[in-house]
Amino acid sequence: MQDPLAEGCVIRKLWIGEAARYRDHLLRLDADSRHSRFGGGVSDEFIRNYVDTTFGLSAAVHGFFADGVLRGAAELRPLGPAFGGDAEVAISIEASWQSHGIGSALLDRTLLAARNRGIRTLHMACLANNRRMRDLARKFAAELSFDFGGVVGEVTAAQPTPLSVLRELVADNHGFATAVLDVQSWLWKPSSRPQSLR
Repeated sequence: MQDPLAEGCVIRKLWIGEAARYRDHLLRLDADSRHSRFGGGVSDEFIRNYVDTTFGLSAAVHGFFADGVLRGAAELRPLGPAFGGDAEVAISIEASWQSHGIGSALLDRTLLAARNRGIRTLHMACLANNRRMRDLARKFAAELSFDFGGVVGEVTAAQPTPLSVLRELVADNHGFATAVLDVQSWLWKPSSRPQSLR
């Protein structure tokens, strides 16, 4: 099994200016991964519109980057008022990076963010045939209920503590520094820039 945080890999929060990187990642998903992520087939236009609204809805997105390219993401989206107690988590990982522990690492970071925002219950909806998401939900002690071909996993987050808030603050500061270094590397290597920055 490949270590998801091998050299050149990092998990960090995406900042609002990185919406294009999130969009490009979702557009790169193969048909099966896209179907699993959105619960059905969706068009490129749907994804573009979806990403345009994501950061405006108080969503927190953590990404898995390999050599500066976003290859996986976990989106924490509030259900109802912004981070009022319930939220949904959705995970997407590009096919060649699946089954390497990236989903677990992303969900772990998302649980920390949920905990520090006072979210009590995380909902993970997936299709009944999405074995990877079902296994991931079970790994994090989710109670699963099956209904009409779908699966809903609920993970109850722990209460925030000063240590959990500090852990997220340190991770966010490290992630911000990494993002700044990424921007500098784009300036020096035009071929590595995301499509939207060319």
